[in-house]
Amino acid sequence: MNDADIIIFDEPTRGIDIGAKSEIYKLMTQLVSAGKAIILISSELVEILGLSDRILVIREGEIKAELSQREATQELIMKYAMT
Repeated sequence: MNDADIIIFDEPTRGIDIGAKSEIYKLMTQLVSAGKAIILISSELVEILGLSDRILVIREGEIKAELSQREATQELIMKYAMT
């Protein structure tokens, strides 16, 4: 992992306590600060909104929307996820 430029986190905080979540978020922040890119796959909208610079909403294998952090809301993400 030390040599990877892109790291994929797939549901990294599912089923863990708040303290462990905080540690994972800290690790992700450190990786980004070190110049790494992160792809975060999560079903937790609050997590996505809090950690992402850019959000792709994918449904049935197709990109339905690309949103910046500034424009993204839980409601807008759900709208694209359901249509």
